Amino acid sequence: MMAAGAEAPDSWYLALLGFAEHFRTSSPPKIRLCVHCLQAVFQFKPPQRVEARTHLQLGSVLYHHTKNSELARTHLEKAVRARVQVAQFEDVKFEAASLLSELYCQQNLVDSAKPLLRKAIQISQQTPYWHCRLLFQLAQLHTLEKDLVSACDLLGVGAEYARVVGSEYTRALFLLSKGMLLLMERKLQEVHPLLTLCGQIVETWQGNPIQKESLRVFFLVLQVTHYLDAGQVKSVKPCLKQLQQCIQTISTLHDDEILPSNSADLFHWLPKEHMCVLVYLVTVMHSMQAGYLEKAQKYTDKALMQLEKLKMLDCSPILSSFQVILLEHIIMCRLVTGHKATALQEISQVCQLCQQSPRLFSNHAAQLHTLLGLYCISVNCMDNAEAQFTTALRLTSHQELWTFIVTNLASVYIREGNRHQELYSLLERINPDQNFPVSSHCLRAAAFYIRGLLSFFQGRYNEAKRFLRETLKMSNAEDLNRLTACSLVLLGHIFYVLGNHRESNNMVVPAMQLASKIPDMSVQLWSSALLKDLNKACGNSMDAHEAAQMHQNFSQQLLQDHIAACSLPEHNLISWTEGPPPVQIQAQNGPTTSLASLL
Repeated sequence: MMAAGAEAPDSWYLALLGFAEHFRTSSPPKIRLCVHCLQAVFQFKPPQRVEARTHLQLGSVLYHHTKNSELARTHLEKAVRARVQVAQFEDVKFEAASLLSELYCQQNLVDSAKPLLRKAIQISQQTPYWHCRLLFQLAQLHTLEKDLVSACDLLGVGAEYARVVGSEYTRALFLLSKGMLLLMERKLQEVHPLLTLCGQIVETWQGNPIQKESLRVFFLVLQVTHYLDAGQVKSVKPCLKQLQQCIQTISTLHDDEILPSNSADLFHWLPKEHMCVLVYLVTVMHSMQAGYLEKAQKYTDKALMQLEKLKMLDCSPILSSFQVILLEHIIMCRLVTGHKATALQEISQVCQLCQQSPRLFSNHAAQLHTLLGLYCISVNCMDNAEAQFTTALRLTSHQELWTFIVTNLASVYIREGNRHQELYSLLERINPDQNFPVSSHCLRAAAFYIRGLLSFFQGRYNEAKRFLRETLKMSNAEDLNRLTACSLVLLGHIFYVLGNHRESNNMVVPAMQLASKIPDMSVQLWSSALLKDLNKACGNSMDAHEAAQMHQNFSQQLLQDHIAACSLPEHNLISWTEGPPPVQIQAQNGPTTSLASLL
């Protein structure tokens, strides 16, 4: 609530304002009485500036504390239209415009929000804080509409304005935000010089330590995600380490209550607690790509615990986005480590989060169907896997995700063995030797692996070895442990089929060691079966017996998990391919999938 002191010294006004604030901050808040007090101001026929501010206060209280959005809208519209000529009261109009545009967006009236913000931006150039804030708000609105070009233009205008008014801090915020959108658009040639400039500004800016470190976190998060998008798991390590040190520094700093002297500096990128969760999140992304799945699990647990605490006090939509992205990554880890039942329950949890927010569902629908497709592969429901991946492809325009889905769909067609036309059509679109659709090192290495797998099934062993050696070369260069383990065990299988037992053993033993370290249950199962046959063929009966025992143990674990997963009511999600996620999931009698090819 805003005090009025200088603009309305009348005792009646101060008394009503005091009562309104008392009722608003009561525990629990007495909003009806607060509104009555503010409405009573109009009975005194106050000056226009007081009337405008009261309309803003009423609109704000009704918007934040009630469901009466129409009345809130009426008051905010009156505050925006008020003819207040006194310069220091212009902020009333800007705050009302900002709040009203939020309300319009809630009511799906985006076309009313945009001109309102544009007009407020035009007339706010003498008020740096509001001019910057309104530019950020309109840029965010364009981003939500996926009009990233307009959003980037506005952020560029903001960066130049901040430079002119002497706010290097806010200039960096505008530039980093623009860099984030350019990364989303894959405009990498524009990103690199912009991030270089940002790095220089961040290092040379001398100001509030928390603000400086938060700029550094923003900058490093962009660098880390850029590397991870490119599948460069090893190259990213120095940046990730810097980011982790940076967040430790921030957690030791106390929030400084001293306000910046430049009003354009009155911005924070993210609260400290949100930054901590974000750093956990990018660490999980790195651990999953690199194949350190126990580390991914550890950081996911920490992040989810922190999120639960934050969500008790804070309903910011970004927390739900963080939660969904964390769950998406840990679900993939569970499928690799042989915990399908847990993965399925977490997929259901993502569905529930998406039910609560249409925007969240719109942003994550393709990922959700992709996860269900991966789950279907793990329980050998290949028709359902194909349906899930096809749905995901229809829903995504993100090139990296599209390539990931196509790679996995190709693996489904290879396993089915009778989908040659569809398979070759897919493989043409992800040819790692020419015109590969994305710059991701990891996805290109995976595309070589898929080619090797197909050549293996077709008995073209020399061709398979060429592709798999290419995968090995690429995965070793960037520490992609899962791809390394998969390539080694498949090469070991090829050498075994060719009768070269020594070379086969040289591949399978390190594959088993790496798979145990990850841990990757399917590769462990495959490696132990090969070791059993290899040792048997070489007359090493003790080692053959030990490998057979290991294979039996892995088989039992996978079998029990398979039955547990297929018996869950959530297993029926594999049939969902249209519209929002189902609210009710009906239970079923038991597993409906064949276990033979799984084991």
